Amino acid sequence: MAEFVYPPVIGAARTAFRALDLRIEVEGAHHVPERGGAVLVSNHVSYLDFLFAGLGAWKSARRRTRFMAKDDVFRHRISGPLMRGMRHIPVDRTDGQPAYDAAVRALRAGEVVGVFPEATISRSFTLKKFKTGAARMAADADVPLLPVVLWGTQRLWTKDRPKNLTRRHTPVTIEIGEPIRLTPEDRPVMVTRRLRQAMSELLDRAQRTYPDQPSGPDDTWWLPAHLGGSAPTLEAAEAEDEKESQERAARRAARDAAR
Repeated sequence: MAEFVYPPVIGAARTAFRALDLRIEVEGAHHVPERGGAVLVSNHVSYLDFLFAGLGAWKSARRRTRFMAKDDVFRHRISGPLMRGMRHIPVDRTDGQPAYDAAVRALRAGEVVGVFPEATISRSFTLKKFKTGAARMAADADVPLLPVVLWGTQRLWTKDRPKNLTRRHTPVTIEIGEPIRLTPEDRPVMVTRRLRQAMSELLDRAQRTYPDQPSGPDDTWWLPAHLGGSAPTLEAAEAEDEKESQERAARRAARDAAR
């Protein structure tokens, strides 16, 4: 199928990144398969992560990544046409099976499908619990998992912070790990543990080798607590996530009751 939207969007993003002089470093690019299906699995610290995770696969092997994203984004008047044109996969959080089936079909057709196994942005900037969907898709489609870790993107736009899309000279690290290939005996839960461990090691390296440091006491928010930053601990972040989830459910129930 001809691609009329994906290349121009990538081109526009790269132009914007150059204009902002973002210092993007891609490590492990040789791990991206040149052909065939793969589940690209990324951590999630920013609203822009799909751009940077997709850029890593594009720069290294010209692979187009079809990200799974909540269907609200596809209904937006601006992002919707772009998401559909780039053939990303909408996910209905009340019924994820159609999206899962679409992702497996894309993988079997040789596509790269992008997944954020934490589901939502990590407020602690550490890895949250992983859902097993990525491992199950890889097993069903008989394709490898490709671990990807991003660091620095949270400084541009993340949860609970004002977005700063004009911030210049920001380093962004994209770490691509060795593909994880499954065997018929592998169980999704165990594979997910292996995947999370591999990504934890990649994230630790990305954080500790990151070329920038906070400019002062008021600029430590983007560092995790265990590295001396003022980001919430994983436990505090999970509590905030649960509160947010309950509030979202209450709003949904109120809307349904009003219909």
